[in-house]
Amino acid sequence: MAGLIRVREDLDWSASGALFDWTLEFLIDRLEDEVVKLRLQVIVDNKLGSLSLSDFDEPTSRSITERLRKGLVAAALRDLPAGDRKNEAVEQLVTLAEQVRF
Repeated sequence: MAGLIRVREDLDWSASGALFDWTLEFLIDRLEDEVVKLRLQVIVDNKLGSLSLSDFDEPTSRSITERLRKGLVAAALRDLPAGDRKNEAVEQLVTLAEQVRF
């Protein structure tokens, strides 16, 4: 199953369910707001496969955006398991990091 992040009203980012979950877990580990972290964990645990950045208030959206832009790709290069699909996954995450902006 695929996962989707609605970056903006006119732009969606989609990935495999596993990469979507990894991306949300990346955020969970780095966000401070416990309510937001719980909300993201519910999405992962229940395989909901969808997240819209516009569903969050401005400070939360800004925090999510900053983490995706500044740390996502480095974490993927470091933490994703080696294998045939790692480069493809990293490229998808680069696309996400480039697309998000506040």
